[in-house]
Amino acid sequence: MALTDIRVRTAKAKASAYRLSDGQGLYLLVSPRGGKLWRWKYRFHGKEKLMSFGSYPAISIADARKARDDGRKVLTAGIDPMAEKKAKRIKCTAPAVVNPFKDVALQWFEKWKADKDEAYVGYTERRLNDDILSRIGDRPIDEVQAPEIVSMVCAIEARGASDVARRALQTTNQVFRFGIAHGLTRQNPASMFQPGDVLKKVRTENFSRLDKSEFPSLLRKIEGYSGSPVTRLSLKLMALVFLRTSEMIQGEWSEIKFSEARWEIPSERMKGGRRPHIVPLSKQAIAVLKELRNFRKNDRWLFPGERDNDCMSNNTILKALERMGFKGKMTGHGFRGVASTLLHEQGYPHEHIELQLAHTPEDDVSAAYNYAKYLEQRGKMMQDWADFLDQLREI
Repeated sequence: MALTDIRVRTAKAKASAYRLSDGQGLYLLVSPRGGKLWRWKYRFHGKEKLMSFGSYPAISIADARKARDDGRKVLTAGIDPMAEKKAKRIKCTAPAVVNPFKDVALQWFEKWKADKDEAYVGYTERRLNDDILSRIGDRPIDEVQAPEIVSMVCAIEARGASDVARRALQTTNQVFRFGIAHGLTRQNPASMFQPGDVLKKVRTENFSRLDKSEFPSLLRKIEGYSGSPVTRLSLKLMALVFLRTSEMIQGEWSEIKFSEARWEIPSERMKGGRRPHIVPLSKQAIAVLKELRNFRKNDRWLFPGERDNDCMSNNTILKALERMGFKGKMTGHGFRGVASTLLHEQGYPHEHIELQLAHTPEDDVSAAYNYAKYLEQRGKMMQDWADFLDQLREI
């Protein structure tokens, strides 16, 4: 349904940016701070592009629709409307050097990556290309405004990747600072607001966890751990399945379905006891479980404790991490946080990750039935994750 002036005029800001569609790719973007920006989404040579028409009320609905219709005429003629607009702008102004944001960002990246870990460089490059340059890369860096950056990071947050949104804002800020230092731009709109001004507050977890740059070192130390082989295998499996500590160490052999490559945990063992949980088992996880069978004391516990009638304690995990030099820096629960961060950065769907973490929202009335959703996709994600850990261990 086409927009009306009263609907546009009365649109209120929400916690996250949202769109009001007018049809044929034209929409009004309402930012969390109340700004109202006209945007037109179109495709040129198969690639989706986004064109800005200015802000409401300076640009009325009629003005925005005319701009969209003019753009569609240009598109029909086989010309990119954004390129034509840029060409007209350059032609009507005095000759000047135009630095696209993308060019400055790539110069910054080449300098920044010189002394960084290879895996970390890869993550940052993907975030730069997929989340930043795809949105503002073609814009002249001097013309990028704060609302565009807000729109960009809010879109990232909207897909459930709040940590990635904050890192994208940090990276954008670094690009502008680099540009100013090298005379490539005169402004830094990314420094005009803080993450808390536009992004939701992140819930703080009271579980220590390593920064991802230290994760390869931990994986190598687990591999060479000289203590109990059962403890070493528990740490290896925790990294592969990222269950909550209690859910993993209380695991029973009856829950492991080798023929189906699954770990099926009953609801009474899960946090809140609301639903069962399925862990698709990677080839590496199955190998760990098969090795564990050599050390079992009975047919019940995966990780037997010192007493035959009980399982391993959480303190065993913490003491092992302490022996490896990670006291106060990592907990069993920390493996979940690292996995969530890295899987989100690698572009896996938020819902798949949350389901695998057993994070279905408490107000989801279908929570008890969702445990088996996306099993095929989650199985591939878990195998990819195991292969990725093998690569990290070699860094």
